[in-house]
Amino acid sequence: MELTVVILAAGQGKRMKSALPKVLQPLAGKPLLGHVVGVAKQLEPAGIVVVHGDGGAQVRAAMADYTLNWAQQAEQLGTGHAVKQALPQIDPKHRVLILCGDVPLIQPKTLEALIAAAGDSSLAVLTAQVADPTGYGRIIRDAHDRVRAIVEEKDASPEQRAVTEINTGLIACPAHSLGIWLEQLKANNAQGEYYLTDIIGLAVDEGTNVEAVLAESEVEVMGINDKLQLAEAERAFQLANARSLMKQGVTLADPDRIDVRGELICGKDVYIDVNAIFEGRVELGDNVRIESNTVIRDSVIGAGTRIHPNCVIEEAMIAANCQIGPYARLRPGVELSEEVKLGNFVELKKSIVGSGSKVNHLSYIGDTTIGTDVNVGAGTITCNYDGANKHRTIIGDGAFIGSGVQLVAPVEVGAEATIGAGSTISKSTPAGELTVERSKQTVVRGWKRPTKEKKD
Repeated sequence: MELTVVILAAGQGKRMKSALPKVLQPLAGKPLLGHVVGVAKQLEPAGIVVVHGDGGAQVRAAMADYTLNWAQQAEQLGTGHAVKQALPQIDPKHRVLILCGDVPLIQPKTLEALIAAAGDSSLAVLTAQVADPTGYGRIIRDAHDRVRAIVEEKDASPEQRAVTEINTGLIACPAHSLGIWLEQLKANNAQGEYYLTDIIGLAVDEGTNVEAVLAESEVEVMGINDKLQLAEAERAFQLANARSLMKQGVTLADPDRIDVRGELICGKDVYIDVNAIFEGRVELGDNVRIESNTVIRDSVIGAGTRIHPNCVIEEAMIAANCQIGPYARLRPGVELSEEVKLGNFVELKKSIVGSGSKVNHLSYIGDTTIGTDVNVGAGTITCNYDGANKHRTIIGDGAFIGSGVQLVAPVEVGAEATIGAGSTISKSTPAGELTVERSKQTVVRGWKRPTKEKKD
């Protein structure tokens, strides 16, 4: 029996107090809905139908990279009504898995167990034991411990509210049966809505077997309704990520102070200090050391490289045994060869740096190709922008650039050339020679600095 996944993503999310739809609130750098869709795809379903409501155009645009089917719930008439909007896109011969777009931490193995429990003819509901069940529907069992119904909190009696086994909102069942049950739903409850959970009682009444699958942890089924819960989910996600990294052999100075907002691939003996943030796809080679307060996005860091504190690195390729920072910024398009050293307050953009070269202090290098074993002195800048276009600077192997030099692109510095400190170079310089460009130093004797006139 093939599988169709339905994801309920039509909630308004009023408690978020945000113009952004609830299912697009970010968790680990990805929308809540993106996490749910990602897990659903791991199940290899025949199709995924997302039910959206207000802000549907915004939700669809944010999920444009995914192959999804869409259904609109124009009126907010409850979860049962929401699922009904998806029925026309579901093959009656399929099994259906219903997920919630605001339950992002659910694990594939849990969903596989839920689908297996449903089989070809049963209804399976995912439940959880929680310390505080406030706000959740309660699982009602009979004397033989069989599930008989789910009662929403607003409709529950005091005795039922004392139950700590809650409904997670995740259900698996045959599509044909689901269609029949949805047609029988009534809105005779405290909220005047068509509850999806009422299909449990309908299934029991007709003799369909109802299976309850208990989630392994309360965390993976937590729903996100406000910014506090979003923050709690973020920390839970990051801690799980940190534990996974440590099991792979990565040393974390503090597992509570690392954020991975994408994919982090680590070699052997990697060390990551506190407050490191990784975004997009980041690869760290063997023996890489990432020091505190560093942000790395969509980059590859070669073996043995050390990133000192407070660096920002984006879309860069860094080879082995480099030294970066502290306080260095690498903008997109930077490629560093082996044993390059970039020091404090150095910024690079769209530049290639050859092996053994150094840019140590307070310099800006943009649209530049630097050869091997080049020394760039403190305060050097490449003047790569003329107000309309960017131009390249080329520095040959073994060149020495003195401090405070301005290289006005397009310009080329020859191999083994030396540029005197304080020079402004606007023409190409010959290889192996010293080039100096300075005004003659002049002393104006008797000159007085202007002063403000004193007022009475």
